[in-house]
Amino acid sequence: MPDQAAVPVSLGQTVIRGLTCKCPRCGAGKLYAGFINLAPRCERCELDYAFIDTGDGPAIFIIMIAGAIVVGCALVVEVKYQPPFWLHAALWLPLILATTLLPLRSMKSLLIALQFHHKASEGQLIDRTPK
Repeated sequence: MPDQAAVPVSLGQTVIRGLTCKCPRCGAGKLYAGFINLAPRCERCELDYAFIDTGDGPAIFIIMIAGAIVVGCALVVEVKYQPPFWLHAALWLPLILATTLLPLRSMKSLLIALQFHHKASEGQLIDRTPK
């Protein structure tokens, strides 16, 4: 197999690799071993996934997007129809689950792929002499 690190990858390819939950380097291996548990390394190119640190980023993006969708819909339904509270619960709980759990895996892998593409790493202090 040719060295995948030497092959330039466009940002579009990186986004597709992220959204399809594939290895950010080769685009063929699986990224996950479970629902959101990462595999230790790529099964194809042997990229070690130890560098990955998305933190709470994917969850925050999903919470903000899902919150805007659900709250917007709930406000429109409340103002227009004024249903009882049990109906609100029956309507919005499934929507909350769908808008948070379904895109979480793809959002996490997208952020991992972008982190790999841009060679993001932990910040380091530079020792500078005072002027």
